[in-house]
Amino acid sequence: MSTSSSRFSFAPHELWRGIRSNARSDVFGGALLLAATVAALILANTPASPWYESIRDFTFGIPALHLELSVGAWAADGLLAIFFFVVGLELKEEFVTGRLRDPRQAILPVAAAVGGVAVPALIFVLINASNGEEALSGWAIPTATDIAFAVAVLAVVGKFLPPALRVFLLTLAIIDDLIAITIIATFYTDTISLPWLVLALLPLAGFALATQNGVRSWWILLPLAIAVWVCVHAAGVHATVAGVLLGFVVPVVPTLKARVRSGSDDAGEPLYDGMAAHFADRWGIVATLFAVPVFAFFAAGVTIGGVEGLTSALRDPITIGIIVGLVAGKPIGILATTFLLTRVRSLRLDESLRWPDMTGMAFLAGIGFTVSLLVGELAYGASSVADEHVKIGVLLGSLIAAVIGATVLARRNSRARQESLGRVLSEGRARGAL
Repeated sequence: MSTSSSRFSFAPHELWRGIRSNARSDVFGGALLLAATVAALILANTPASPWYESIRDFTFGIPALHLELSVGAWAADGLLAIFFFVVGLELKEEFVTGRLRDPRQAILPVAAAVGGVAVPALIFVLINASNGEEALSGWAIPTATDIAFAVAVLAVVGKFLPPALRVFLLTLAIIDDLIAITIIATFYTDTISLPWLVLALLPLAGFALATQNGVRSWWILLPLAIAVWVCVHAAGVHATVAGVLLGFVVPVVPTLKARVRSGSDDAGEPLYDGMAAHFADRWGIVATLFAVPVFAFFAAGVTIGGVEGLTSALRDPITIGIIVGLVAGKPIGILATTFLLTRVRSLRLDESLRWPDMTGMAFLAGIGFTVSLLVGELAYGASSVADEHVKIGVLLGSLIAAVIGATVLARRNSRARQESLGRVLSEGRARGAL
């Protein structure tokens, strides 16, 4: 009995194409992040907890370079640098050729992002004003928006909602990331070593020169990127900033030297992408499939301690400040800023957007996960009691914000779906009548 070999043929390029397609999916990225979070919570609150903690706290590295870190710290300082490298690439693309190039189009989501950072921070400070200076150091925790989770939820519940809503959320989240990077570099850096910082400029210049000349060889670029990361880390600046700096020096616009063929147009002429788009495509997959989920796995493993532990955390003003900041502060800041600016005659929302859409989107912006957990560790120290309460606050606040935002948008989506179906039926009747 013979079987056709073509039926069972294995095409690695087709498998890789499928992986890349899934990795680019908003839903897939959010689902992977959620799975890593749930796995961490289960392991941290079951008899497997000692095994989980022993892996997370296992230390290794190079002491001479201040790089003797735990596995959890390597995930936060090292793997997140990959995520922020992709963020840096996307930010530069937006500023050079994207939505942020035209100030008139960008001003509303940019201002909304600023309002969505300022109001949660203010709420946290007000709630923790009498709790001491140490508690106040976590003021930036509820200011972040997690792009992966927020856009994933919108993709699931908002299929029939206006595309402009996703554009607004993406622009807002990108600016939110830029503000978060600035906050980390400014407020969560203790002592800066200028010699190490100046030394970082050498491999950074080498990386910039190589990419400007179209170099894509990993054996050239990766050692330069690691050298930048090591110098920035040794300088006392949080090493994720190195990822952003590397992203910012990659050219966006394709040139004769720095370009990557992306296909052909209808006439058969070759089309080219810039180096930033090429690296964002390649490293975005690494960030989605590996860097961010692994960070979440080691960062979200909080031992709740049953009802008593949860009750204790919910009595802590730090936890309360985070939850209120994410669930109330984010939407209030975003909506109030947007509403006030749209009173100006020259500034208007996209015609397809309605305020209920904006309200649901503003709650989704309250999903502050990856960067919020990172800021919590920087503010209070990994595995401290305050940091454990931060994780509970971030997880609960993000969950509540996600449920409220998803509920609002699901109702809007259902109405939009009915309207779309009605238009299709009306057009069908009209064609039938003709």
